[in-house]
Amino acid sequence: MASNPPSDLVLAPLGAEPRPLEEWLTTFHLATVLLDPYTNESSWVLKPAVRILEALRGSHARVSLLVTADEDDTRAFLGPLTQQFLVFCDPDRTAVRSLRLESLPAFVFVAVDGNVVASAEGWDPKEWRAVADEVARWTKWQAPTIPLPGEPGAFRGSPALG
Repeated sequence: MASNPPSDLVLAPLGAEPRPLEEWLTTFHLATVLLDPYTNESSWVLKPAVRILEALRGSHARVSLLVTADEDDTRAFLGPLTQQFLVFCDPDRTAVRSLRLESLPAFVFVAVDGNVVASAEGWDPKEWRAVADEVARWTKWQAPTIPLPGEPGAFRGSPALG
């Protein structure tokens, strides 16, 4: 279970100026999928993660992807998705460490007050659905269906710190 990150945690968006977490939370909650591009587990969940974030895009949550890689490897892993989402790069896994995550991929919902409301580690569709339900409840939005037919079965994920 993720823990509350410090408000001065700096998140570095792809191709833009890094800013503290508190600045990303001034207006919107943050619903983020964290991925390790060097593992099969994160590649297996990329398609359902994108679908889930797309479904939550109109809510009062800022949807984003956080990739544990530098900008070049993040672009190589996400391809055109870098143009569709807010993407953070976390090559030193500072954000992952601050959230005290144990495995990736992960889905984390942080409220505007900086508290982690819900999180899921690895890919367990029931746990990801619970996170999406919390995003929907907090933002008065409709949660997507998780899983859809053809999406992966549950798996543990890879070690979050590499």
